[in-house]
Amino acid sequence: MNGINYILLLVPSHISVDVINVKISKRQRQPLLKEKIAENPFITDEALADFFNVSVQTVRLDRLELNIPEVRERIKHVARQQYDTVKALPIEEVIGEIIDLELDKHAISILDIREEHVFSRTGIARGHHLFAQANSLAVAIIDDDLALTTTASISFKRQVKVGERVVAKAQVKDIGSVRTLVEVNSFVDQELVFRGEFSMYRQDK
Repeated sequence: MNGINYILLLVPSHISVDVINVKISKRQRQPLLKEKIAENPFITDEALADFFNVSVQTVRLDRLELNIPEVRERIKHVARQQYDTVKALPIEEVIGEIIDLELDKHAISILDIREEHVFSRTGIARGHHLFAQANSLAVAIIDDDLALTTTASISFKRQVKVGERVVAKAQVKDIGSVRTLVEVNSFVDQELVFRGEFSMYRQDK
């Protein structure tokens, strides 16, 4: 028909795929979209649209049909599930938005990269914003009224651009009498962009 070949892509829901380059039917797409959001509740409609090679409006309609709330509501839901109170610093001093926190165990924060975070010529995030997000999360995770960074070993894995969302995940690796080792890994769409190990001073337990 007019020399155009149409490709129907069958993707079972149990198979993980990185990018879908050809459009699939709504019936096939919606289970995959639901699975994608379950894997990453912080994924945006724009990222889903790129992934499925459809418009943002199509993604929104899919979500409505599946009764899946928008990303901000999903983030609030995750935060309500488990959230200890930050002790080591005022919550407004944390860089990013904490959406999960269990003191002395693990924590998650998100940071949306906006124009004020990037170099104007390149649209690339300044490194100190990624460091500040990770470092403040390492402070926030400490179950003590006083927590200070003594040493930090960090590495930037790739550039982060304006419009991207950085999800920082902190994990306490070791608790000593006055030192706690915290590892923080930051991701954009599950791709590692930053890694840091922070040695945190705390008062005697």
